[in-house]
Amino acid sequence: MNTPRTSLLITLTGRDRPGVTSRLFGVLARHPLIVLDVEQVVIRGRLVLGVLLGCDSPPDLTGIHAAVSALAADLGLEAEITTGSGSGDPASRGGRLHVTLLGSPLAPAAITAIAGRIAASGANIDRIGRLAQQPVTCIEMDVSGGDPAMLREDLALAAVEHGIDVAVQRGGLHRRALRLIVMDVDSTLIQDEVIDLLAERAGCAAEVAKVTAAAMRGELDFTASLRERVSLLAGLEAGVLDEVRAGLRLTAGARTLIGTLAGLGYKSGIVSGGFVQVIGPLAAELGIGYVAANELEISAGKLTGRLSGPVIDRAGKAEALRRFAADAGVPLSQTVAVGDGANDLDMIAAAGLGVAFNAKPVVRDAADTSLSVPYLDAILYLLGISSDDVAAASP
Repeated sequence: MNTPRTSLLITLTGRDRPGVTSRLFGVLARHPLIVLDVEQVVIRGRLVLGVLLGCDSPPDLTGIHAAVSALAADLGLEAEITTGSGSGDPASRGGRLHVTLLGSPLAPAAITAIAGRIAASGANIDRIGRLAQQPVTCIEMDVSGGDPAMLREDLALAAVEHGIDVAVQRGGLHRRALRLIVMDVDSTLIQDEVIDLLAERAGCAAEVAKVTAAAMRGELDFTASLRERVSLLAGLEAGVLDEVRAGLRLTAGARTLIGTLAGLGYKSGIVSGGFVQVIGPLAAELGIGYVAANELEISAGKLTGRLSGPVIDRAGKAEALRRFAADAGVPLSQTVAVGDGANDLDMIAAAGLGVAFNAKPVVRDAADTSLSVPYLDAILYLLGISSDDVAAASP
């Protein structure tokens, strides 16, 4: 019969100073202990250092306590030692999850609500760390013992109540394996709807905007509505496409997102129900490698009111994601899809991580997670990339 392993949790708290970690482990090295976990946090000069240890034979608790207490007194720190049995490994309590909270601001009441619901589900928070502070505050919790589907649904209710965003994802190296990000363009990568900008110059803005809004809500067939809107552009000078392209407004954080991911070895693509003559040059400028969009037919220097080639609709976006992934040598499970409208639903469902960005309710309900902050680079935090990582990746 195997004897259960004894576990010890040693926690040091107080003002930080050089050498604390090395001196603590120097003391522990004198005993037959196994390191199971280590966590160290310094906030405004205050240190919290926790070490979880295991011992297969009965440890010399008196000796360990005396040595650690003496070290803490010498360093001006507080020491706490607790014992238990079992491996002490949080993973043994069930699947590991990452719970990411984003708010602007992030109030204590929101964290209380989220932590309370995690506890009520029977799960446990093993670690908490900050990924970003400005312009949004983002903290991440490592959670064990939770059911991801149930927890995602439960925390979503608390998120709505407190006006924050919450993402629940499988733990471990899963997020770091996501290697291709594919984004919608209109109202996602850029702040504008390209067809609305063209319609303004064609004098049919109100009519086109009405059809666009209904299509994005999923109330109209996208392909039919697109052809209807494009027909209203007949006769528009082709030079207007250059004017619209020059005036496009990127969503805040777009350059940071794309540049950071490129520096980390990610590939990126855009898929759009808009028009390649407008967004193709934008993709080239940003260093986006993959582009799929509709093509406006042009004859004698004017738009004919028709499309050339196949339509990039809801199914076409998902197919483009698959095509990009195959070309990049990335399995679909390692892709991220970001969008805001109903024609992004198939793409979001097909990706390893589907993100609804300031999206319509039907998209938020279907996506793995949603963001309501107006910063596209907040997607980095969902991938476990902190603001410090972003700064380090900047040239």
